[in-house]
Amino acid sequence: MNRMIKVGLAGLATLIACSSLVSSPAFAIDDTIKTAIDGTFAPHAMPTLDGKLEGFNVDLINLIGERLGKKVDLTGAQFSSLIPALQAGTYDFLAAPVTVNKERSASLLFTEGFMDTNFSFVVPANAGDFKTLEDFKGKTIAVNKGSAYDSFLREKEKEYGWKVESYGTNSDAVAAVMSGRADANLAGNTVAAWAVKQNPRLKLSYEYSTGLVWAFPFRKGDEANRDLVEKAMECLKLDGSMAKLSEKWFGVTPVAGTTIVTPTKGFGTPGFDGYVENDHKASCDNLK
Repeated sequence: MNRMIKVGLAGLATLIACSSLVSSPAFAIDDTIKTAIDGTFAPHAMPTLDGKLEGFNVDLINLIGERLGKKVDLTGAQFSSLIPALQAGTYDFLAAPVTVNKERSASLLFTEGFMDTNFSFVVPANAGDFKTLEDFKGKTIAVNKGSAYDSFLREKEKEYGWKVESYGTNSDAVAAVMSGRADANLAGNTVAAWAVKQNPRLKLSYEYSTGLVWAFPFRKGDEANRDLVEKAMECLKLDGSMAKLSEKWFGVTPVAGTTIVTPTKGFGTPGFDGYVENDHKASCDNLK
């Protein structure tokens, strides 16, 4: 009988210990946030001459740490290694731009979006206005080979009557526009904005809305920390910090109502697993 009680108590102790490990926060007040990003995805993250990282997401994650009163330990790594490392507990969450979709939200817990993941066309600065996809009919469009933008253009090639030219890098596709070998380039909205910011001979043109957003992924079950980081994100949207980052890195002043400057109701990304609808009010109070 005593042996059974001892075994039972030992089992209970093990259960409590395991429960504590599962429910304890990945990081606590005054601790360092451990996070990571693909350090080659300009203008979100790119290497500096002194071996550090700079970019939109680098600034964003440091501002989040500042608002929460935490230090930030940011690591640069290949994108393909980031999610496995997160799931293994190497990082508290990822600072990388990760598109929220049904497949990913089934295994990851996402914050609300920090930016819309739209497609943007880049055209010569002296080109006319393009207001719809139909306006590109008969045009030659340069794109990064094998990208989502390449697939999009080829799927709709017959429907819209454009000609698709694929290049090994998006930089090469942009160069094709500058040399007159293509009428436009299609890329992600931020990459397109970065290309235009670097070259006054180009301008942003029509932006195609995908309805998707970039957000920060956490491990499933880490709602407490997800919600804490999301509150900091909402603060940065409200106090104008996100708009300033957009202007700094993309040369674009966000339009009111877009994800980058508009807090989302509840916690998480609406329409996807892990979203919690509630009436918490976005503010910059009581973050630390």
